[in-house]
Order: sequence, then C-alpha cells, then structure tokens
Amino acid sequence: MASSLSLSPSSWCFIGFLVVVWNGSLYANGCYTSIISFGDSIADTGNIKHLGAITNQAFPSLFPPYGQTFFHKPTGRCSDFLAESLGLPLIPPYMQAGSDNALELGHGVNYAVAGATALGSLFLGKEGIQNPVSNASLGIELGWFKHSLHSFCDNASDCKNLIGRSLILVGEVGGNDYNFPILDGNPIDDVKSLVPIVINTIVSIINVRSYFHHTKYVIKRCNMSGSTSKMFCLKTHHLKCELIEMGAQTLVVPGNFPIGCSSAYLTVCGSENEEYDPTTGCLVRLNQFVEYHNEFLQMKLNQIRELHPNVNIIYADYYNAAMQIYRSPYKFGFTNGALKACCGGGGQFNYNLTTKCGDEFAKCVLNQVHMLIGMEYT
Repeated sequence: MASSLSLSPSSWCFIGFLVVVWNGSLYANGCYTSIISFGDSIADTGNIKHLGAITNQAFPSLFPPYGQTFFHKPTGRCSDFLAESLGLPLIPPYMQAGSDNALELGHGVNYAVAGATALGSLFLGKEGIQNPVSNASLGIELGWFKHSLHSFCDNASDCKNLIGRSLILVGEVGGNDYNFPILDGNPIDDVKSLVPIVINTIVSIINVRSYFHHTKYVIKRCNMSGSTSKMFCLKTHHLKCELIEMGAQTLVVPGNFPIGCSSAYLTVCGSENEEYDPTTGCLVRLNQFVEYHNEFLQMKLNQIRELHPNVNIIYADYYNAAMQIYRSPYKFGFTNGALKACCGGGGQFNYNLTTKCGDEFAKCVLNQVHMLIGMEYT
C-alpha cells in the first residue's frame, strides 16, 4: 500500500522509475510504442480513483496534498513519469474508460490498482487475510487486459505484434500480500510461508510453464489452508493465457522494497527487542524477509529466461535502489534522514494508523521530497 511507506509513495515510485530507466536505457529511444502496466500503488496511474467512485470509498490519496505539485489537484495517480522517460505521454488508467471499458491502446494502458495483491481475495480470505482497500489482484488485472484486447487489435496476429512492441511492467506486486497480515500483527514466519505462492502467481502470468512446476505445491498449500476444492486453488493461480504466449518480448518485473525501512513498519513492528541496522536504522528481520522474496523471484525469472532466451526479462532491483537512499540520505536531499514519512500523522516516524496523509491533521514535510527532482507523490 502506498500509504504505508516511509519515503512518500512517489518517492519509491521515483526509485522504481530510475531502476527501470537504467535497466532499459538501450530501449528508451523509441523502441517501445506503448507501456502495459500491472501492479499496485507503485504503478497505479488512477484506477483507484475510479474504483473509489464506483464503490463510494474515499481514499486518502483523493484529497490534498496529493496532486498539488504537478496536477494542482488530487488525481489518484500514484505513479507516472516512466512513460515520459521513454518519450511517451502519461499512461491512462484502464478504469478511466467508463463502464463499457471501451478504449484504445494508443501509447499504453495501466491496469495497476493501489492496494492490489498478487493473490486473489478468495485465497487470502482462506488464510485469514483481508484487503481493506479493494479486491483487486494480479489475476483481475490480467483479466481486464484480456477483456480489453478487442479494443486494441482486430485479430490474434495484430495483438501479438502490438504486445511485442510494448514494454510490459509486471509490478511491483506482492508487497500488499505481506503488508496486510504483518501490519495486522501476524507473525513474520507465518507470512513467510506465502512467499512461494506469491512468487509463483507473479511468474505464472508471465510464463504458464512456470505454473506447472508448482502445481503440486499449490494443491498441498490449499489443502493445508482448509480449502474444500483443489480446483478452486488451481483456478486461483492458473491464469491460462500468459503474457509471453500472447507476444510479450520485454517484461520488467520489480522486486519488493526494504519494508524494514518503512515508517509504518518501524512504528508498528519496532521495539527494543528488534535488531536494527546500525547504518540505516531499518528493521533487520523485515529486510531479510524481503531479501528472501526477491531472491526467490529472481530464481524463478532465471528459469523463465532459460525457457525463453529470446525474451527480454528485466529484474528491477527496487530494494537496492532504495537502500542507497537509506544508507546515504543526505546525498539524496534527505537532510533529516529518510525514515520519516514525508506526510503522515506525527510521532517518531511521522506515521500512525489513525491519521494518514490526506487527513485533516496530517503533517507534511515536503521540502525533502522536492529534492527528488520533483518526483514526489504530492
């Protein structure tokens, strides 16, 4: 969730933006005709706003100070600017098209939703995990994409060519599958057991053959969680038509951020019994958890590369990009350190559960974020 980050949501978006541009610099001069994006708030360009209007939910990001720097009003756009770096206009959210969802691909479409999870809400519910933001998941976003293909191209060959010329951004996603249970007080060891399922769900929409490698594990896991139907679990994870089969040639798959440096985690999980990194002040145990997630993801991506050597699969290392800021905050303009939320409810890390950025009494410290080349969420 965007509101859980210590750096502002767009600051972590800025980090992701730099990683993708650095990794894709050879392709940034007109080789991509569009961007197709899946994920959560790190990639959402406004879907959460339109979903909020449908469900009558008032998300904090729909109120000031969000949007004040670039759009002069809240827009629900948690992420932007990657498209500009590739010479493309800002990418519209899928839900912007209205109830019929009739739209043209143009230079891309964004399917990411703030608060989205990799795993479906039914599966998470079986694990006792509730998503308080939305029921959006990676599977739902892929479903939107497949449903909207008829608006982009006339036949399978045209669609394959179009997708092949697009930059496909798969994530960051999976962070919320962990955020919700950890911040709700679940033991980290219990949440760690979700990592293989989350990773296999992510890679299964890229390459369906990777799915078959973990089918038995999924069945076993579902039976352990009390599922009465193996087919329910299989349908949750098997998304049938995957992106490489549909024509994807370049995919960016980000890892997760160092959540042990997040103001939310530092506030909720911090204690005198926890081990803190003496250099950064981050929670060691939580960052080790993320390192496990990222290492597992990279292992699976390497397997896909072996199966598809002609497909360009880029791992975006958000973790180490962010850690550069936490290790050397002053170098990046954070004169008071980078562990405090730039907008939040006060306290040691300017975060509390009852006063979020966008609330009337939230405290904003925007001067530091302006140092990030104006790339702050607000």
